[in-house]
Amino acid sequence: MDKVIIANNLSLSYSSNETIINQADFSVNSGSFVFITGASGSGKSTLLKSIYGALKPNQGSLIVGGVELSGVSNTKLNFLRRHIGIVFQDYKLVKEWTIEKNIMLPLIINGYDKNIIQNQVDTLLKHVRLKHQAGKHPLELSGGEQQRVAMARALSHNPILILADEPTGNLDDYSSQLIWNLLEGAHKQLKTTVIVVTHHIPESLNVDYKHFHIEYGRINEVN
Repeated sequence: MDKVIIANNLSLSYSSNETIINQADFSVNSGSFVFITGASGSGKSTLLKSIYGALKPNQGSLIVGGVELSGVSNTKLNFLRRHIGIVFQDYKLVKEWTIEKNIMLPLIINGYDKNIIQNQVDTLLKHVRLKHQAGKHPLELSGGEQQRVAMARALSHNPILILADEPTGNLDDYSSQLIWNLLEGAHKQLKTTVIVVTHHIPESLNVDYKHFHIEYGRINEVN
């Protein structure tokens, strides 16, 4: 099975004074569902940042989608990011744009045809139960609704890899369940690799998954 992520002797830090992730070795198979857990401040979000190239390794190797991220060029990094969907805890929606246009963004960047974009956005708005809110702006929606928009945006361009940082951390039960259903659906139906940082693995999720736990800078696989 192809590896979508390979880390060898990977260390991550924001300064020379403190190492957040220390000499980690791990891999993720293409099409896997992966949970990353750990205490607050353990390095979960830091690891996720490194996977989409926002933080470069200060030691070792990190290969994502065949791209080595140590010293990667902006051109290669931008190419890789076109195949990744990211769901942030604070949504990161463009406040000046409508919900519909926010979901369109990755499709526009990837140069999709206008009709394909509209059809895909309409489909996703139905999936996240927000078709009736298409013309509204993010700040007119609840937190749960904004996160559902962020989820739709992450899925819009059929990425090979979805990274979700505490995607249901601040949400009501209804929105949380919708998010988990979408992640599970993408994994099962589209064979998308899904990596979720979370404090709590939901019991309702019906997938085989891999579980990494971060403690004292070490990444350990939980059996």
